Amino acid sequence: MTPLPNPATQAGRDGLQALLTEPRTAVIGLDFDGTLAPIVADPEQARAHPDAVPALAALAPKVASVAVITGRPAAVAVRNGGFAGVPGLEHLVVLGHYGAERWDAATGTVTAPPPHPGVAAVRAELPGLLDRVGAWHGAWIEEKGRAIAVHTRRADDPQAAFEALREPLADLATRHGLIVEPGRLVLELRPPGMDKGVAFLDHVRTTGAGSVLYAGDDLGDLPAYAAVDKLRSDGTPGLLVCSGSTEVTELAERADVVTQGPEGVVALLRTLAAHMP
Repeated sequence: MTPLPNPATQAGRDGLQALLTEPRTAVIGLDFDGTLAPIVADPEQARAHPDAVPALAALAPKVASVAVITGRPAAVAVRNGGFAGVPGLEHLVVLGHYGAERWDAATGTVTAPPPHPGVAAVRAELPGLLDRVGAWHGAWIEEKGRAIAVHTRRADDPQAAFEALREPLADLATRHGLIVEPGRLVLELRPPGMDKGVAFLDHVRTTGAGSVLYAGDDLGDLPAYAAVDKLRSDGTPGLLVCSGSTEVTELAERADVVTQGPEGVVALLRTLAAHMP
């Protein structure tokens, strides 16, 4: 049996022990892109690591809940993850658009509020804005339904394009009542009020979790890390996991366990399942 990791902090060690001692009350929260799925140049081509679904199917029946929390539309994450109709994942939840959408495996349906009107306004103006910033060849728009993202990974100079676009996109978002969520060479314009921390806390409290684990890789996962910190301060043990990369280091500096990308996250989930009664 593969040995378990040794968390870097006492809080993390306490969280791991609680997960293993009482798995039936544990809630597992997982980001999708960069955590369960490798980052790729075209987000439409992102797919869960080949071992992710088998690992989740082994783990999910042993815990209270597994929730995938993503900035993507819930239905897209379900499709790209291959989560629908998998034995063992009958109670999986996907919280899309940072929790604004919810997909339940038990029903196969997505529930969501009406879209924010600012997204349509930004959608109409964004192509013109990018045309005016004509030096950043290769920056492109990803349509996300309830949000819209600008990627610079394929630009001539990805990091320079990312930095140059931050201010004009922030101005555009502010004019239409949206916020900008920075990520790994992507700037997402989305409605305020929801983030992965809010979504995770709400799910944990609804579930009545006795312990939690959250795994992420990017800046958008920091609110979920803060949520775990709050839960731990309130007496609920928790484990913070980082899907490590050279592009974002903030999470690794705060995590209890750092893995080598999605492959490492999947291996950890599989190891946890093997050590749980």
